[in-house]
Amino acid sequence: MMSRITPFASPLLLGFDAMEKTLERLSKASDGYPPYNIERVAADRAAGDPERLRITLAVAGFSEEELDVSVEENQLSIRGRQVDQGERDYLYRGIAARQFQRTFVLADGMQVLGACLKNGLLSVDLIRPEPSRMVKKINISVSE
Repeated sequence: MMSRITPFASPLLLGFDAMEKTLERLSKASDGYPPYNIERVAADRAAGDPERLRITLAVAGFSEEELDVSVEENQLSIRGRQVDQGERDYLYRGIAARQFQRTFVLADGMQVLGACLKNGLLSVDLIRPEPSRMVKKINISVSE
């Protein structure tokens, strides 16, 4: 039996096993709906604004009440749940009530600024503030 070698198996990447499991789960869960874009939004350096990322999902037919955007630990989850309109007499039905869940893994320090629904597009803006560079001195104890 052959063992599976992953990029996270390196002894230099300590503590990344949870990330590997998250990536495996996410790769299995994506069905392509709804389509989305991820774009880099130029920062206003003069004002000291950090660079932003914008995730835009095509959610035509979903109202604000049917959408949910949440962050848990380092995962941004966007869910949509349409409720079937009960007593309608369709002659033809090509638009089905759907539900979806899209999950994005955020790098450490990423923050969600907000979400906006306009013209069937849900945009979620993210920033990553510039990290402060910090060096921590570790004392070495001597034991005899």
